[in-house]
Amino acid sequence: MSEEDVEMNEQQVPWNSTSSTVPLLQPLICYYLLYNREVRRILRAVRLTIALRRKLNAFVISSFLGLALAPGSETYQRLSSYLPKNNQNNMVVDTASSAATVKHSPELEIYCYLPVLIFLIDQKQYNEAKACSSASVVRLKTLNRRTVDVLASRLYFFYSLSYELTNELSDIRGNLLAFHRTATLRHDELGQETLLNLLLRNYLHYNLYDQAEKLRSKAPRFEAHSNQQFCRYLFYLGKIRTIQLEYTDAKESLLQAARKAPVAALGFRVQCNKWAVIVRLLLGEIPERTVFMQKGMEKTLRPYFELTNAVRVGDLELFKTTAEKFSTTFSSDRTNNLIVRLRHNVIRTGLRNISISYSRISLADVAKKLGLDSPNPVADAESIV
Repeated sequence: MSEEDVEMNEQQVPWNSTSSTVPLLQPLICYYLLYNREVRRILRAVRLTIALRRKLNAFVISSFLGLALAPGSETYQRLSSYLPKNNQNNMVVDTASSAATVKHSPELEIYCYLPVLIFLIDQKQYNEAKACSSASVVRLKTLNRRTVDVLASRLYFFYSLSYELTNELSDIRGNLLAFHRTATLRHDELGQETLLNLLLRNYLHYNLYDQAEKLRSKAPRFEAHSNQQFCRYLFYLGKIRTIQLEYTDAKESLLQAARKAPVAALGFRVQCNKWAVIVRLLLGEIPERTVFMQKGMEKTLRPYFELTNAVRVGDLELFKTTAEKFSTTFSSDRTNNLIVRLRHNVIRTGLRNISISYSRISLADVAKKLGLDSPNPVADAESIV
């Protein structure tokens, strides 16, 4: 089979049914992983799998496992145990005869974990996904091949995701550090940047910003290989810089992450914009209205638009009302602590408006107009002025 034939199959085979997905998945994946074991072709196989994600089910995956692995192998038995039994499996492929036609390879074996993991996570079978991902990373320890690096980076991602979905992310921090050390020794740069991002996410999940910065600053430097991983790194760097009060650097990182992110990654771009809006407000800037009117983001950025409006007019009462109204949203976005910092900016803006409007005004009136709710508002107004 030539590469042109493969490209033709990708375009012409309809994806409108399960039966069409099976013949599409089997020959293409085997071609990429077995007959042309090159990094760029394996990367293409991974992309094809992600594109077929919504078509993957137990029927399709079981059929592929029967083609790719020997029925009596340990890997086949393990992966098959995670899938529900389906009588239709026998109708698609004779596993004993099909497996005999495929030469076993480490790349193909490692790849088989990927569709199973995707299926388990999509079916919300998180405990099974944890077991499967743990088995996959154990198998990866025994392999040191450049052709496996692309597959390993995806398996590391799903390994971390499965533990995050079960609120046990801290349990694998030591393993991730060990994997990162191994990837560094093997000069696996794609694995390094993937594992570095997973470790930063792990630390930030538990608000361990100092540890995240220490790891980031001491991690080996290398040229980014994946645009997606580079965007994630910029996002985590922006969050660390924000907490450390380095707002200018944080703003640059967050805006760059949002700009470089793929168009399809809407959720990621929304998160970048949320943090970028807060950082710009902390810098004393007012984001343009077009930021909140981006396609697909109007509804999710609405709380931050109203918050920006409160800061712009310097109305402390409106700021408090907005913060309370959207407290649930700010808590889920983990920006509550940053919004507390904005109170000073609101007061400063309000004081600037008062100074423009009045040539003379008493401190009591300043406190009243600012809406200070402290026990001694006049004294507080005096210190602010």
